[in-house]
Amino acid sequence: MPEPSADRYGSDVLAADSPMRTRTPAARPVSAQRGLVVEDVDTGWVGAIVRVEKAGGVHVVTLEDLAGRRRSFPLGAGFWIDGQPVILTKPTRGADATPAAPVQASRTASGSRAVHGQRAQVARGSRIWVEGKHDAELIEKVWGDDLRIEGVVVEMLDGVDNLADALARFEPTADRRVGVLVDHLVTGSKEHRLATAALQTVTPGTVMVLGHPYVDVWQAVRPARLGLATWPVIDRSIEWKRGICATLGWPADSQADIAQAWQRILATVRTYADLDPAFLGRVEELIDFVTA
Repeated sequence: MPEPSADRYGSDVLAADSPMRTRTPAARPVSAQRGLVVEDVDTGWVGAIVRVEKAGGVHVVTLEDLAGRRRSFPLGAGFWIDGQPVILTKPTRGADATPAAPVQASRTASGSRAVHGQRAQVARGSRIWVEGKHDAELIEKVWGDDLRIEGVVVEMLDGVDNLADALARFEPTADRRVGVLVDHLVTGSKEHRLATAALQTVTPGTVMVLGHPYVDVWQAVRPARLGLATWPVIDRSIEWKRGICATLGWPADSQADIAQAWQRILATVRTYADLDPAFLGRVEELIDFVTA
């Protein structure tokens, strides 16, 4: 019976010391024309320009996202277009007179080609199981559009300890596959032993268990999104999430504090480029497995 797989991917070509990483190009001026899709660097807000106006003595640009929500930002530097820095300049006279209709993105957050106007598919028999709510929310944010098109449901397992029992109840087959994403799946860990034992109870080819090396799925988010060079190392005597919050200067006294901290982290994720390649690879493999 094959063992659950950990990280099989190579080095990160986006790492700071990678020879493939290039310098950020200088920002170029771009007229803030209606309908132009831009991203605010500080907040990660992405939307189409619908209006440029003067407010409080300064010019502001209003962006509308795909959900129809609007937010205004000072006109000028601090924006990206297709990952390139730009300086938004005041448009020519009359260009901002009428709000534009929301612009549909050509790519999903996972980098797949967007399919507009297609309804979500009826759920397949196959499933993707994750250990907890935060894993599910992260996958939904980046791969949600793709999963709805494929008819794949992501369900919470509430810990790998429940994997064997859950598989026995689900009774996976070649047509009802299960892909499982496990936290901290490294050789010799408790998670690795439990996953290996669970795989021995099912028919080969009906279940795939993959894992990432992180202590928690929070670490799947690139630390740069939080202004960090690396994720802090927390002493083993301290609960990891509380230790992270304390290190970052965030409240960490209650479960509500932890939940709010995760929402702050999740809010920094815009696309697949904000996630670590090891996590990306695992999720993509599982999606391929359950949709084969």
